[in-house]
Amino acid sequence: MPSWKQVTGTCLGFFGLLLATAGIGLAMVDIPDPQKTAEVQKNVYYWSDNTQMVIAGGGDKNRQIIDYEEIPKSMQNAVVAAENATFWDDNGVDPMGIARAVFNMAMGGSTQSGSTITQQYVKNTYLSQEQTLKRKFTELLISVKVGGVKEKEEILAGYLNTAYYGRGAYGIEAAARAYYNKPALDLSTSESAFLAATLNGPNLYDPAGGQGPGASAKENTERATNRWKFALRRMVEIGKLDQSERQSILAKGFPEPDKPKPATNKAGQIGYLTDLADNYIVANTTLSRTELDRGGYKIHTTFDKKKMAALTKAVDKVEKANIDPKKRPKTDKYVQFGGASVEPKTGKIKAIYGGSDATVHFTNNADYTGVQVGSTFKPFVLSAAMEYGIRNPDLPPEQTPEQRTIVSPKSIYDGDNKLKVKNYDGTIWHNEKDEEWHQRNDGDESKGDIDLRTAMQFSTNTPYIQLAMDVGLDKVRETAEAAGIKKDNLPGWRSPSFALGTSAPSAIRLAGAYATYAASGKQVDPYSVESIEGKDGEVWNHDSVAKVKQGIPADVADNVTDVLRTVVQEGTGTAAKPVDAQWPTAGKTGTTDGNKSAWFAGYTRQLSTAIGMFRVDDQAKNQKFLEMYGTGGQESIHGASFPAEIWTEYMLSAMKGKSPQQFPEPSELGTIVGEPTPTPTPTPTETEQEESPDPTPTTEAPPETPDPDPTTTCRPLDWECRQNENGGNENGGNENGGPGDPGGGQPTTEPPPDEGETEGNDNGGSWFGNN
Repeated sequence: MPSWKQVTGTCLGFFGLLLATAGIGLAMVDIPDPQKTAEVQKNVYYWSDNTQMVIAGGGDKNRQIIDYEEIPKSMQNAVVAAENATFWDDNGVDPMGIARAVFNMAMGGSTQSGSTITQQYVKNTYLSQEQTLKRKFTELLISVKVGGVKEKEEILAGYLNTAYYGRGAYGIEAAARAYYNKPALDLSTSESAFLAATLNGPNLYDPAGGQGPGASAKENTERATNRWKFALRRMVEIGKLDQSERQSILAKGFPEPDKPKPATNKAGQIGYLTDLADNYIVANTTLSRTELDRGGYKIHTTFDKKKMAALTKAVDKVEKANIDPKKRPKTDKYVQFGGASVEPKTGKIKAIYGGSDATVHFTNNADYTGVQVGSTFKPFVLSAAMEYGIRNPDLPPEQTPEQRTIVSPKSIYDGDNKLKVKNYDGTIWHNEKDEEWHQRNDGDESKGDIDLRTAMQFSTNTPYIQLAMDVGLDKVRETAEAAGIKKDNLPGWRSPSFALGTSAPSAIRLAGAYATYAASGKQVDPYSVESIEGKDGEVWNHDSVAKVKQGIPADVADNVTDVLRTVVQEGTGTAAKPVDAQWPTAGKTGTTDGNKSAWFAGYTRQLSTAIGMFRVDDQAKNQKFLEMYGTGGQESIHGASFPAEIWTEYMLSAMKGKSPQQFPEPSELGTIVGEPTPTPTPTPTETEQEESPDPTPTTEAPPETPDPDPTTTCRPLDWECRQNENGGNENGGNENGGPGDPGGGQPTTEPPPDEGETEGNDNGGSWFGNN
C-alpha cells in the first residue's frame, strides 16, 4: 500500500499538472474571429432531377445585429433573471456546471451545458454546437479569456444577437419580428419574458408547435406560459421588476405571439415542399432543427418538378371552372384541396398539393388535416377479410386462422338499406346506451343480396360494415396499418362505423397505402428526402434507412386491385376511365357524413395518388369542417366529382410517356360465403352520389325524417356534433394539422387514446356511415 505522503504527492502533482495545462491552454488559445464562425448559411433544396428548387433556411430568415442600446432593458433583465442571475458579477464561467457536464459526457451520460451567458455567447459566436469534451474545454478557455477582456454589456448583446429563438430567427431583432412583427426596442416586458423562455429550447416553447413527440401546440403553450411566469418571478427576485408590475402583467395574460409566416421565397407550393422535407429530416435523421436552420446543407428531395406543376395545374383548372366564392359565398367560400402522389415500390413522394399558397394558407393539406376519408377505407376491410377471414359464429371471438374462413370477393352479403348491425355471432350489436343500429345506404337504396365486388363498385355501406364486424374491427385496423396508415390516424376502431372511413389519414398516407396494393402488397413508408450534404460531404442518405416489407400478402393485394378496377370501369369511379384507357387503373371514391369531405384515391402500377376536398376557415380560431351541399353549384360534393376530375387531369399528365403496365392476374382466393340470388343489380351512372346517410339508432324501423341541422341539433351519439357543441374540433381533427407523417410533419396535437376505449362510439368520429 502506498503511504499517505505518496498519495498526497500524487494528488498535488495531478492538480499541478491540470493547472499547468490550463495555463498553457489559456496562453495558446486566441479569441477567434466571430464574423466567420457565427455566420448563418442557407440551405439549397433540389428537385429529384438534381436541379435547384430553392435556396432557403438559415441566412434568409432575418438575422439582424443590433447595438446594445437597441436591446430593451426588459429583454436584458428577463434573460439574466431566467438564465444566469449572477451574470453581472461572475467571471464568465461556472466551474461546477462545467464539471458536471464534463463528468456526464466522460461517463457516457447525456450531454449538458452547465453554461453561463458568457459561455453560451462563446459557443454561439466562436464554436460549433457539438457536445464533446474537446469543444467544452475550448469553450471554457475562451470564456475565461472573453470574460477578462470584454465588457459585460458587449457579451450580453453578443449573446442576444446570436442566440436562436426559433422560427428561423437568430438574434433578438429577428425574434421580435418573427413572433410579434415589431422591432426589438418596442418589446414589452411581458413579450421579453416570453422570448427569454424560447432560449430554453424553441422547438418546445413556440406556442405554434414544434417537431417530434411532446412538441404540440398545446404542450408548447403550456411550457412557454410556465417559463414566462418563471422569468417574471425571477425578475422580481433579482430586483429588476416591481411585484405590482408583475401582477399587472399576469392579469393581462400570456402574450400570445403571431402565427408563423413563411418566407416570401416559399410562395406557392415551395413552402409546403421545404417544410415537408425539413420535418422529415428532423424526424428521421440525426440533424436537429437548430442545426438545420443554421443552414449550409444541400438537400436532395424526391419531388418531381413536372409532376408538381401538373398537380398544381390540375387543381387550379378544376377550382377555377367550378368554385366561385363571390357568386356563392355561403357554399364556395373556404374550399380546400389537398393531394399527394407516391411512387409504389419506393415510397418516393413525387408531388403534393398543400393548398393555395404556403405564405397565405399555412396548413399543408397534403399532410395531416383531420379530414375523414370515407369509403376510400373500404378496400382495407375487403383486404382484411381475404387475409384473416371471417370468424366462426359458433366459436369465441378470438379465433385461430384455421377457425376462420377466408372470404372471396364473390361472397354474398345483404345490401339492403337500414340493416341492423350484428356481431360476428349473429347477435344484434348494441352501443353503450344499449341501442341497436340500422345502417343506411346512399339514398336509402336497398341493393338486395350482392357480392362484395358489386358492393365496392356501388360503394354500398351495409355489406362492408357487416363484413368488418364478421372479420373483427381489430383485424381491419391491423390491415390498414400493414398497408401504411399510421396507427395514430386510426382512432375509434372499436366502433362499427370505423369500417366506413371515420379515420383521417393524410393524403400522403392514403396514397402510400394504396401504393402498397399497386406494388402487390409490398409496403414502404412515404419519404421526401433522398440525401443531405454538408460542407464535408454527404451526412445522410435514405438508402441507410430504406425498408421494404410485404405488408399485405401478394394474392390478397392483387385481388383488392382487381375489385378496385371494377370501381373505375363500371362503378362510382368512372371519371377516371380516361386514365384506365391508357394505363390499367384501380381506385375508390369517398364521401363522408354531412358532406364535409370527398376523396378519390387511385393508382396505376407506377403511381398512386389521393385527392381530397373539404371546407374549413383556416383563419378561424376554432376551426371546424363545413358542409359542401351546394358547393360548386352541385347538390352535394362526392368523390366522383371534383376530386376524381382533379385526379384524372393530373394522372393523364403525370403518366404521359410511360408504357402501360398490367396488374398481376389475381388468383382465385377464399370461399364464396352466402347464397347468390338471380336478381340483377342496376349499373350506377357516372354521376351517382355515394354519400352515406346516417345509421339510425332504433328498436324498430325508423321513420323517414330529414336529418336535423348539425349546427343546432346533435343526434344521439354523434361524436362529431358533440365535440363541436362543446367547443372542440370536428372529426377528431385539430387546429392547423395534427399527427404527421414520416414524409411530412410531426404531431401538433395528440390523437385520441388508442387503448382503453369502451365498446361503442369512443374517440372515433361520427357514428354515421361514410363513403
